[in-house]
Amino acid sequence: MLDLTYESPKPKVIAGAKHDWELVIGMEVHAQVASQAKLFSGASTKFGAEPNSNVSFVDAAMPGMLPVINEYCIEQAVRTGLGLKAEINLHSAFDRKNYFYPDLPQGYQISQLYHPLVGEGEIIVDMEPGVARRVRVERIHVEQDAGKSIHDMDPHMSFVDLNRTGVALMEIVSRPDIRGPEEAAAYVTKLRQILRYLGTCDGNMQNGNLRADVNVSICRPGQYEKYMETQDFSHLGTRCEIKNMNSMRFIQMAIDVEAKRQIAIVEGGGEVVQETRLYDPDKNETRSMRSKEEAHDYRYFPCPDLLPLEIEQGWVDDIAATLPELPDAKKARFVADFGLSEYDAGVLTAEVVNASYFEEVANAAGDGKLAANWVINELFGRLKKEDHSIEDSPVSPAQLAGIIKLIKSDAISGKIAKDLFEIVYTEGGDPEEIVEARGMKQVTDTGAIEAAVDEIIAANPAQVEKAKQNPKLAGWFVGQVMKATGGKANPKAVNELVAKKLAD
Repeated sequence: MLDLTYESPKPKVIAGAKHDWELVIGMEVHAQVASQAKLFSGASTKFGAEPNSNVSFVDAAMPGMLPVINEYCIEQAVRTGLGLKAEINLHSAFDRKNYFYPDLPQGYQISQLYHPLVGEGEIIVDMEPGVARRVRVERIHVEQDAGKSIHDMDPHMSFVDLNRTGVALMEIVSRPDIRGPEEAAAYVTKLRQILRYLGTCDGNMQNGNLRADVNVSICRPGQYEKYMETQDFSHLGTRCEIKNMNSMRFIQMAIDVEAKRQIAIVEGGGEVVQETRLYDPDKNETRSMRSKEEAHDYRYFPCPDLLPLEIEQGWVDDIAATLPELPDAKKARFVADFGLSEYDAGVLTAEVVNASYFEEVANAAGDGKLAANWVINELFGRLKKEDHSIEDSPVSPAQLAGIIKLIKSDAISGKIAKDLFEIVYTEGGDPEEIVEARGMKQVTDTGAIEAAVDEIIAANPAQVEKAKQNPKLAGWFVGQVMKATGGKANPKAVNELVAKKLAD
């Protein structure tokens, strides 16, 4: 594993405040389970379907309809728990959370309050190379999603789309261990990465498949340490929850503006009221949505339509045996096996598809560092410029490995390799065949290179005298020789010969 330093949180300094304040942040991340069917019905979960087309009688709460649990959704939640090094509860149960909402046809949500499926775990949040924070996960419970109210189709009416109703969600609840906006975004980024590696959630925030509720409070320096010693929340300030955040940037902006709002209230002699708020990115402000309900306000009680969930340890063990290599382990292996820096390994393992692509290139080329350089700088740079993902890459791992092998064998120079990459990217083809067909092989014949060097030196006696006085000017001769040979001369040989000739 990587040699990580687990850094203690640093107090957040709030500009404009009269006193020093620290932020305390907890996250409730709703991750849509990657399943083709809903939690308690066989209706499709496909995104973008016609409104109210992915709705069964169970989802619509037709009289007499009973929920039937989707075992695969439970398996995915267990898989997630194992990926977060969490305790899997062999006994769990579903409860009814009762509240009225137009897009909640049952009048209640089937969730888990008293006996969640997954218990305590952790997420290691990368703050910078070699420095990490450990954020505790309190629980993961499985629940139904609600539908969607649509308010912008008619000036006088709202519409309801029940396609999301009943979709399985994992609510991943952290402890209040996060201490700043950047760390909050880094936490969600790391959680999303792990879920995508596990294949339990696609992490698509734009489609609402990953949403975060952010609990923000403020406290004076030293109060958080008292909370950690006693686990007594009275040492922390009153929290407010910012709902449905689906952007890393907006998460940071919302936390910052909400912290300043709370500080202004307290320093002005007022008291922060516990409530649910929404973030308006256009105005960069949070506004009240409703007073924060407690558990008793929802009248939770065990769902009478579902028996308690009893799972066997052997089944959990079977799931654990199929877990993939997760980001931290893969990153550590890339550093150890390929000699990469932690930064490069982090870039390459950010997405599992990127890591797989790189590893295929590195193994085929036989040079991890050179492969990392070409994948990160040339390929990723070009794909980003064209707004493409690695799945859209016109250059296959085998083709990129072919280019790297030509560099390693001195068949082509780095400059020629970039020209070759452009040809392969735009036209395709086998790199070795392209080099042969287009005469792109670099000149390694020292006799031919020496002749070119002699010619350039003979034609520029004044420049020779300057270079003898200032050796740094030797680069001019190297450039001229490379230009004269169409960039095909071996750069190492050119540098050596130029230095030798100028020294004579």
